[in-house]
Amino acid sequence: MTSEISGTGRTFGRVGVWSGALHTSRVDDAGGKAIAEALAELEELGYGTVWIGGSPTPEDAAAVVAATRSVTVATGILSIWNHTAEETAAAVAAIDPAARGRFVLGLGVSHGPMVPQYAKPYSAMVSYLDALDAAEPSVGPGHRVLAALGSRMLKLAAGRSLGAHPYLVTTEHTAEAREALGPDALLAPELTVVLDTDLDRARATARTMLGMYLRLPNYTDNLLRLGFTEGDFDGGGSARLLDALFALGDAGQVRSRTREYLDAGADHVALQVLTADEGGSGLPRAAWRELAEAFGDEL
Repeated sequence: MTSEISGTGRTFGRVGVWSGALHTSRVDDAGGKAIAEALAELEELGYGTVWIGGSPTPEDAAAVVAATRSVTVATGILSIWNHTAEETAAAVAAIDPAARGRFVLGLGVSHGPMVPQYAKPYSAMVSYLDALDAAEPSVGPGHRVLAALGSRMLKLAAGRSLGAHPYLVTTEHTAEAREALGPDALLAPELTVVLDTDLDRARATARTMLGMYLRLPNYTDNLLRLGFTEGDFDGGGSARLLDALFALGDAGQVRSRTREYLDAGADHVALQVLTADEGGSGLPRAAWRELAEAFGDEL
C-alpha cells in the first residue's frame, strides 16, 4: 500500500498529528505566533502530516500551509454544509501554487444534530464532489479525502478521492474499512492519545472528550455495528469502549497501539493528544516531542 498523494509526489507518512488547536487563520497575532512555532517544531520532529481539526475553514487551511515549509497539511474535517464547493475551490486556488501540492482537502458530512440543513448526506457529498471537479481550477480526487465510517461512504472515498480519514474508530473498523476501500486507497484513521500511566485517570480524561461524541448517531451507530451495546455508552463510555477507541498509557504503549492500526490496514495514523500543554494553549508540544522520540524512524 502507498500513501502517496496522487500527482504531487508527497506522502502522508506513517504517523501524523491531528489538532483542533491549529484551527485558526490568525497567524500574525500572539496565538498565531504560538501556532507557527508549534508547526515549525512538528516539521522538525518529522511528523508526516498535520491535520487541522475542529471543522476548519478553507482560510484556516491556507494559513497553516503558508506557515509551513514541507509537511503535508490536511483538513480534518471541513464540513460540506459550512462552505459551498465553489467557495472551497476558490480558497484552495488561492494557496501559493508552490505549496498547494502538499495540501489535502479532508471533507465530511458532519452530523444531523449539529447541522440544521442536514439531509441525504451521501447524495450531498456526491454533489459536492461533482462541484469540486467542475470548479476552475478543480480540486480533483488526487487532492482530497473523505471522512467515512460506513461501507457506502468508504466506497465513495475510494472511487472519488485519495481515500478515507475515519474518526473515533477501532482497529476492527480499520480492518473492515481496508476491505471496503480496496488495497490502493489511502486509509488514515484518527487515534486519540492520553499520555497517562494511571489507567483509571487516563480513562477519566478520555471520557471528558468521548461524552460529546456519544450524542452523535453517526458515531454510536458505527460503534453498535462493531459489536458495542447501548450500555457501553453510559457514563461517558465503558472501560472496554475506551480501551478500544483510545491509546492510553505511556509513549511506548501509544506506539504499540498505533502499530495495531497500521497492522489492521491503515497507511497512516493521525494522533490527537488529549492533554493541555504546559502553557495551557491547547498545543501539547511536550507530548508531541515525547511521542516523536518514541516513534523514532517510524515517523
